[in-house]
This record gives sequence, structure tokens and C-alpha cells, in this order.
Amino acid sequence: MTEFKLPIFDVRHLYLKIKNQTVLNNISLQIFSGEYVAIIGPNGGGKTTFVKTLLNLVKPTKGSIKIYGKDIQKFKEWQKIGYVPQRASLTDKNFPATAYEIVKMGVMADKNFFAFITKQQEHTIKDAMLKMDVWDIKDKLIGELSGGQRQRVMIARALSQKPEILILDEPNTGVDIINQKRFYELLRNLNKNENITILFITHDVGVIADDITKMVSINQKANVCTNPTHSMKCEFVSNLYGIEAHLIRNHKGMSC
Repeated sequence: MTEFKLPIFDVRHLYLKIKNQTVLNNISLQIFSGEYVAIIGPNGGGKTTFVKTLLNLVKPTKGSIKIYGKDIQKFKEWQKIGYVPQRASLTDKNFPATAYEIVKMGVMADKNFFAFITKQQEHTIKDAMLKMDVWDIKDKLIGELSGGQRQRVMIARALSQKPEILILDEPNTGVDIINQKRFYELLRNLNKNENITILFITHDVGVIADDITKMVSINQKANVCTNPTHSMKCEFVSNLYGIEAHLIRNHKGMSC
């Protein structure tokens, strides 16, 4: 007998209209435990809005969303989901907090920040910072860090809550080209070694197809692909973004 696998997110016929404008149009998809999922699409296509519907931050016009088998309105275990919103790393450079204190905010989210911190919580903070390779900068003020470092600190803060799924909106914001590969390796390690399901929005089409297990392209409607490398053809990219794409050759093969 084949074992039925319950999806983390089960989205059925999701529609969203804002001021009579269609933002999401009949989206149905499932996200399962252990997947490494990229959401791509043009600006204004509805990617961030779709993610916000998964987090119950935006109410769809019609359709249903279930999380771990429960209707989203009845789901209460939000600690299972870590979320780093778009441009989370663009904090006030004068904010008087160290990288360690920023991550500590995740552990103390439902407590008084100045409350006594346990040895276990200290271990959790250190573990999250080590996973995102920011432990060595723990004592630096957040304003002293590069954009990429701040982004990794923000992800470490989400990890400190020990989520089962991590949702990231354009996590490579502020990460320079040289460090992008290393950054995605850190995310992939979380997925493979820590068994954290990862769902992230990206414009970085050229570097994601080799690693991700599922790709969701959103431009009002959604197209789900479980063979991303095969889908990354110039015709596909041209149709999705509405621009003409050309094939170039790089060290991994062909890309648009």
C-alpha cells in the first residue's frame, strides 16, 4: 500500500482580486516536507502576494489553503514556519543592536527581551548563527555589516525559532555576485542536512535550477515544474518575463 504524504501547504483554486484587478488567478499547488522550492516570475506578477496568502497575511477572494491538513483559519502552529520578508536586511544602520542580539530576538519573540536566557536558548542562538556562518560577527553592530551579512543574520533569527519550513522573499537581496553561490549553498545545506523545507522567491534564475526540487513560476497564474533544469529554456523564460531571452554557454552548460 502506498503511504499518503500530507502536504505542508495545499492550495486549491486560489483567486485574489484587489480593486477589481486580478492578482492571483486560479492557483493550485502543493508543497511537501523536505522540498527546496523556488518561486520565480516578473515584478508585479504576484509572487510576494501569493506567499503572504500562505502566511494568512492576505485573504484570498476565493479558494482554499490548508497547512498540515488544517484550514488556514484554524491553523495555530505558526512557530513551525519561519519567514524572512523582502528587504528584511535593510535595517536602520543606526539601530543599536549586535548581530547576536538580533538573532536573540527570534528566541525571545514571545517573551520579554530582557528576561533571563537559558543555556539551551544560548545554544539555539549559537547553532542558528553557525548554520548561517555569522557567529564570527556576533558582536558587531547590525549597521556595521554588509547587506549579505545582515540578510544571513535575519535568516539566523528565523532559524532560532526552529521552524520546519523557511519562507524567504528574495533572500539574496544585498548579496553581491561573488557571495551568491556561497549563500545558496548555506540554504541548500539547511534543506539537505537539517531537513528544513525551503520556499524562496528569487529573480536569480541562472543559479537556482541545478539545486531546487520544484520551481513555481507565478504571473497571476502558476506553473509548477518538478524538473526545473529542463524548464529553464529560453522560450519558457521569454514567455514568463515578456522579454526575448538568448542562450549563452557557461561552465555548467547552457542557460538563458
